[in-house]
Amino acid sequence: MAADIRFLAAAIAAEINARPEQAAAAIGLIDDGATVPFIARYRKEVTGGLDDSQLRTLSERLVYLRELEARRSSIVESITSQGKMTEELGAKIAKAATKAELEDLYLPYKPKRRTRAEIARERGLGPLADAIWADRTADPAKLAEAYIKGEVPDLKTALDGARDIVAETISENADLLGKLRQHMRNGATLKAKVVDGKQEAGAKFSDYFDHSERWATVPSHRALAMLRGWNEEVLTLSIEVDQDDPSPVKPAQRIIALAFDIRDRGAADRWLMEAAGWTWRVKLSVSLSLDLMRELRERSEEDAIHVFARNLKDLLLAAPAGSRATMGLDPGIRTGVKVAVVDGTGKLLETTTVYPFPPKNDIRGTQAELASLVRKHKVELIAIGNGTGSRETEKLVADMLASLPAPKPTKVIVSEAGASVYSASETASAEFPNLDVSLRGAVSIARRLQDPLAELVKIEPKSIGVGQYQHDVDQTKLSRSLDAVVEDAVNAVGVDLNTASAPLLSRVAGLSRSIAEAIVLHRDQNGAFESRKELLKVARLGNRTFEQAAGFLRIPNGKEPLDASAVHPEAYGVAKKIVAACGRDLRTLMGDSATLKGLDPRKFIDEQFGLPTVKDIIAELEKPGRDPRPGFKTATFAEGIDEIGDLKPGMLLEGTVTNVAAFGAFVDIGVHQDGLVHVSQLADRFVKDPHEVVKAGDVVKVRVVEVDVKRKRIGLTMRKDGGEAPPVSGSGARDKPVNSKYAKTEKPASQGAFGAALAEALKRK
Repeated sequence: MAADIRFLAAAIAAEINARPEQAAAAIGLIDDGATVPFIARYRKEVTGGLDDSQLRTLSERLVYLRELEARRSSIVESITSQGKMTEELGAKIAKAATKAELEDLYLPYKPKRRTRAEIARERGLGPLADAIWADRTADPAKLAEAYIKGEVPDLKTALDGARDIVAETISENADLLGKLRQHMRNGATLKAKVVDGKQEAGAKFSDYFDHSERWATVPSHRALAMLRGWNEEVLTLSIEVDQDDPSPVKPAQRIIALAFDIRDRGAADRWLMEAAGWTWRVKLSVSLSLDLMRELRERSEEDAIHVFARNLKDLLLAAPAGSRATMGLDPGIRTGVKVAVVDGTGKLLETTTVYPFPPKNDIRGTQAELASLVRKHKVELIAIGNGTGSRETEKLVADMLASLPAPKPTKVIVSEAGASVYSASETASAEFPNLDVSLRGAVSIARRLQDPLAELVKIEPKSIGVGQYQHDVDQTKLSRSLDAVVEDAVNAVGVDLNTASAPLLSRVAGLSRSIAEAIVLHRDQNGAFESRKELLKVARLGNRTFEQAAGFLRIPNGKEPLDASAVHPEAYGVAKKIVAACGRDLRTLMGDSATLKGLDPRKFIDEQFGLPTVKDIIAELEKPGRDPRPGFKTATFAEGIDEIGDLKPGMLLEGTVTNVAAFGAFVDIGVHQDGLVHVSQLADRFVKDPHEVVKAGDVVKVRVVEVDVKRKRIGLTMRKDGGEAPPVSGSGARDKPVNSKYAKTEKPASQGAFGAALAEALKRK
């Protein structure tokens, strides 16, 4: 095992910009059951300070490399059992760095169905192929005459059989396969064509009806759009290489010839050159194209998963509105607006359903009901889901608020992505067994405004809907990546042990779902935890679990002040030495930044805790239990702009970023259809990665560039170099023409990368 760890550590260290001994230490901790958040926060001395990003990469690569090693062992065992293992082959297998290289080496020894080459050998044509390889000046036709007998009735059958054997020899050469695959990676073109007769049914893929671009540089979103079109049998996809090379012998064929020293020394060489071309056209170009298509999918999926993970992290770490009484509204037209009021802790106080829209049109009754609930429960925030009917509901609420005396509640449009999934989940059923499913969504909308993280952890990450093509990617990899994001977010913020739900607790480092449920049960039966140590009284929660989880669990106003901080119980001794050195009471010292900054951390180092941990403890004492999330801020939608048809180029609007993709950012501007700020429109400078500029949840100002009502596409810009656009304050302002300077200098955001297929496919996310 030690040798295994050393090998893996050496392989991973360079990838994460670390030393092998750092990687080895982290692998050892992971193998012992430690979680990434725990290692990143509380084992800095052991790993040399590897951060959570490095550790996540290490963890992912560890899975891949161990799968690679398992496959390597299996291949070695298979070849050895066949009695075909050689010292040279064993060395090549040992050096193979990827699964593809391993499979190339294994190909000649892999059990396979009866091939044409095997049939040719059974007919006695193996020596003919050997003779052609051996004498390049010989005439293959004359050599073949000696083999015309039995199952070989004529010259053509003999030479075709020899060609099948030669083709297999070429196709199973691992070094050659590697060179050809790299040649294709460097120069291949991906081409998409529409299937005849599918133009109308597959209109959403129209951008790819006749499309081609370099395989190596296809962006993930375009690749996944084309792959979806392929899967839906609207598009045909092909990978082509050397198509523009005018020479009769294509580069790929020349690579094969070089590998087998095929020149022009005679008839056999010329015959072998033709066999090499046939092998490339019939066998290798097909199999390697499939390899490249698989690589393209894997590469694109990896990018898509990365985008989803970053967006999910931004959403989870969005600013919480805090412990304020909140009314949640889940808009509906015919089915009514579902209403739920929760107190500052998220406890459900009251629910109802109102019907302000057709067919009942009870506007006055609805406003009276909502106003009554606001007064009764001292509501400070009104969260309105952003689905169908949200703008109509928002206007209704605005009119209601106008009639109320100050202080008035603040209304906020909230993403309701995943709310319906939560409503029908086991978690919601356990929380609200007697509450109608439709009303549970309103509760979720209210709570996610108070604390997005605490509420969103109850929903399967894939259902939150901040990714591109999440249903098209490897679901196991996606789940693993998103689960890691949720775990990191929860542990970065910390969890109140006495108020957290079981789903939230289950995301704390070291806590399983069953242990989280046991904690809640213990809390219900015995009252609030007064100290972290009391966790050890919970059924099935042992010392190992306590070690992993305790530092991320908070107990405000408990017996031990440090229990409200991120200081781990194992380091309380160090914290108390620091307090003693200041000659102060712990409660008065916590938060006293001036005093704590004057300390020399090196004075508190001991055999167990080094400088990184001591610095972390001092920083935590300065701001105990600090929340890394930003302050709460909301977007104000323009009045009178309720539908996509209300938009006009040049309007300046405020909105909330809902999703960030590789090609730009989607922004909710309050018209039921997110607009797209293409990456080229995000700033007055070149932007390579949209996340450099925006993240999900950001409130931004955007200008309308293009509106396509029919296709429900909105082009937006955040650039300032187009001049000032008229502000939107009412119907009159909407009709003002766009600034002429802006019209000349701005390129419509809808051009280029976000074509109809892409926008339509993403809309289905």
